Amino acid sequence: MAGEFDAIILGAGAAGLMAAATAGQRGRRVLLLDHADAPGKKILISGGGRCNFTNIHTAPDRYLSQNPHFAKSALGRYSPQDFLALVESYGIAWHEKTLGQLFCDGSARQIVDMLLAECARGGVELRCNASVSEVSHADGAFRVTVGGETESAPALVIATGGPSIPKMGASGFAYDLARQFGLKVVEPRPALVPLTLPGDEALFRELSGVSAEVIARCGKAAFREAALFTHRGLSGPAILQVSSYWRRGEEVGIDFLPDLGEGWLADAKRARPRAGMRSVLGEHLPDRLATVLAEKLGLERELGNLSDKALAEAARRLADWRFLPNGSEGFAKAEVTIGGIGTAELSSKTMEARKLPGLYAIGEAVDVTGWLGGYNFQWAWASAKAAGQAI
Repeated sequence: MAGEFDAIILGAGAAGLMAAATAGQRGRRVLLLDHADAPGKKILISGGGRCNFTNIHTAPDRYLSQNPHFAKSALGRYSPQDFLALVESYGIAWHEKTLGQLFCDGSARQIVDMLLAECARGGVELRCNASVSEVSHADGAFRVTVGGETESAPALVIATGGPSIPKMGASGFAYDLARQFGLKVVEPRPALVPLTLPGDEALFRELSGVSAEVIARCGKAAFREAALFTHRGLSGPAILQVSSYWRRGEEVGIDFLPDLGEGWLADAKRARPRAGMRSVLGEHLPDRLATVLAEKLGLERELGNLSDKALAEAARRLADWRFLPNGSEGFAKAEVTIGGIGTAELSSKTMEARKLPGLYAIGEAVDVTGWLGGYNFQWAWASAKAAGQAI
């Protein structure tokens, strides 16, 4: 029967489940639709199957958006501690890993089950395998055609995410819908994604599998975490982080020895003039990486045979080694999407479209993208809560 719902939510991922539960528990009649055969599929694969469900260091400056202030309102009203309280109320054991990242001790399935239980408490009707064929708006109601039937509601929430990880069924559906209703979309691009290196960097690509703790930089952004060499280029947390800031044609700088001062090579020369560059680097870096860097520097002789000037220049290069990526591994390997439904189109308080009352957009569909490490889940929870409380 058409018209029996107060809100229809498209997408049963992190944001959609949270919004549905929030609205449902406020007495709203909610229909939650997802084209997949089960809800929360991206949650299940996150954090190596343990779901890095938030980050205790969440702050607006850890998000990228054309409007850096947009995320403040929602994040300020629903904090990592708020979500953690929900997790603990379900007896889900958790632990903190590096840099404020919180994970389940057990499985990401616990987070999905928790959200489904919250939806059940709110009487949410969930339909999976529900492919939407048409969405329209007239006379104050949104009509959604799914499986040959048309449902209607005064509120419609776009929570279908971005196009990252298409093998999970991700698509640009949210953007098509936004454009249909006259909302501007900030050009989406892959984020938190491995970068590829051109053929002339084959020597580094041959280091596939080697990782080291570095500081990676792109523009003003800098992250100290592990970098990993792959057969296609660069990956690992430090690279994924700077990839969100990287644009084609820009360089990425790597400090291979972040704990060593600029005069360290000259000091090493005085202490051990017979030592070779390769062995000195090998004390701080994996052997294969040390060999390649010494080779690239063209300084494979004993330190005693090298001038202080040459060593200072080598130390400078090692502290800011420049790579010019020729691309990224694209949406197929991107953890999230940068860009999306423009924040200028939405209320930061309720996530409702300014031009079309009753239309909401939340989570990854919106032009707000967090750092690696639980920040994007916290945005999903917070933006969903804002919309769910407003419907």
